[in-house]
Amino acid sequence: MNTKDSPGVIRSSSGIELKNYYTAEDIPESHRHRVHSAPGDAPYHRGWHPTGYRSKPWRIFQLSGFGKPEDENERIKFLLKNGETGFIMEHDRNTADHCYNVDHPEVVARREDVGLTGAVMQSVRDIAICLDGLPVDTSFGHAGGAVVQHAPFALAGYWTVAKKRGYDLSKIAGTGQSDFNLTYLGCVTKQQIPTDAGLRFNTDIIEFCGEHLPRWVPVSIAGYNAADTGLSPDQELGTLFANAVEYLDEIKRRGNVPLEQAAKGCAGVSFRASIHIFEEAAKLRAARLMWSDLLRSRYNITDPKTANLRIHCVTAGSKMTYQQPLNNIVRGTLMALTAAMGGVQSLGVSGYDEALSIPSEHAHQMSLRIQQVIQEETNFCAVTDPLGGSYYVETLTAQLAEKAWEFFEEIQQQGGYLASLDSGWLHAKAAENQHSEFMALESGEQHIVGVTCAREDESPFEVDGFMGTDDAFDVATERLQETLRTRHEAGACAAMKNLEAVCRSETNIMPVMLDALEAEVTLGEIGDIYRDVFGDWNTPIQT
Repeated sequence: MNTKDSPGVIRSSSGIELKNYYTAEDIPESHRHRVHSAPGDAPYHRGWHPTGYRSKPWRIFQLSGFGKPEDENERIKFLLKNGETGFIMEHDRNTADHCYNVDHPEVVARREDVGLTGAVMQSVRDIAICLDGLPVDTSFGHAGGAVVQHAPFALAGYWTVAKKRGYDLSKIAGTGQSDFNLTYLGCVTKQQIPTDAGLRFNTDIIEFCGEHLPRWVPVSIAGYNAADTGLSPDQELGTLFANAVEYLDEIKRRGNVPLEQAAKGCAGVSFRASIHIFEEAAKLRAARLMWSDLLRSRYNITDPKTANLRIHCVTAGSKMTYQQPLNNIVRGTLMALTAAMGGVQSLGVSGYDEALSIPSEHAHQMSLRIQQVIQEETNFCAVTDPLGGSYYVETLTAQLAEKAWEFFEEIQQQGGYLASLDSGWLHAKAAENQHSEFMALESGEQHIVGVTCAREDESPFEVDGFMGTDDAFDVATERLQETLRTRHEAGACAAMKNLEAVCRSETNIMPVMLDALEAEVTLGEIGDIYRDVFGDWNTPIQT
């Protein structure tokens, strides 16, 4: 948000004072030589490749999923037919976040909500339905599993289905997420494994992919979820790289895979593109600069294929309003252009009806069309880093990186990223920003069209919320019972016993997780093993 200290003083979301105009002298001296670097050259703030989008347009990569697995399958096929160039699965968060089956009392109590945030997938049978007919061998797929404790299940399910179809896992391209920021910082769940167990899971995934799935991005640190929690752009950057350091230091401690290989696996991240155009574009440029500097200074890694950060971006769903929702098409377009100016490799645009409901088919189609218009009609893709050399943008890029490193160091002083989650320190920082933004809206300092100003518009165009399907819980219950009744029970029990033994050891969890999915062990049974072995995270949030 813009905050005013006194008349004429305007600050960015990161608290950087914005001048009336900028000249070459405003660019920090330490950054001036970088202005003359070419896209594709270190420190890569000017872009990942010299020809940029001329040679490879960003991947159109929409988050999609609701209801039953076949509902999600249908929506993904709709998006692919309309021009999506990769697909993202979404698991129902009522079950996935906690690793519960639908018969768990906590899920039964809110059965009406099941399927609103993704498709209910409790076993490999459900995942196979969701993936039916999807080109997992030729498309870049996202397996879901945004939550740390759910990721091994989601990844193993995706890979098990691919193997059953005869595909070579070493040739499968895609990504997982397994993000701490989502449920440890943002949407804190009632039950999830402690952070040290989560670090173990994610490091296991990184090592497993390094050995068996070289084209797979094992984890994707989500600055998006940190930003939507309330962290400012500089804090989003500092938090993301503090998380990356936890992974790389643990990989180095273990010594099982080359550190450079693991760093390449960590070099696919996601950010939020919000409404402040130049700050957000500068943030993405600063991210590539910081990753290059971090690898060189901390780990002595300079290989371009590792030091070149790959960025997925999603426009800020939290900036979509339910008042005058068609205004959100404008917001989505501006934020998409911002991400493209920042040089992302893949992009998803939030649906214009996101503040009302699950994105409808029309909203999803508009999210695709926004990106296609930018790619096909504007000549935007002709020039790499069109903002490069701007006095303002280069200054802001350097300032954001400097402030982000300051926040990174604050996190290190707290004991590191995971310690700052365990103590609640990061939550307090996010809450401070949330309060400041609320007060700015209340005082009238910050304006949102259709919400705090221009509210008298009597538009005849209304948007009906799309609420998905109403049979997701019942169908999931029937399918769970059918799976438990018809699977090979002795094989499932043996797989669960092996999984528990590995959880109690230091052995990589992923091989036995694949065995468990192959044996049709269910999500809730896996969650029960987690709870028995690891216990629950002691949430630091005071209620």
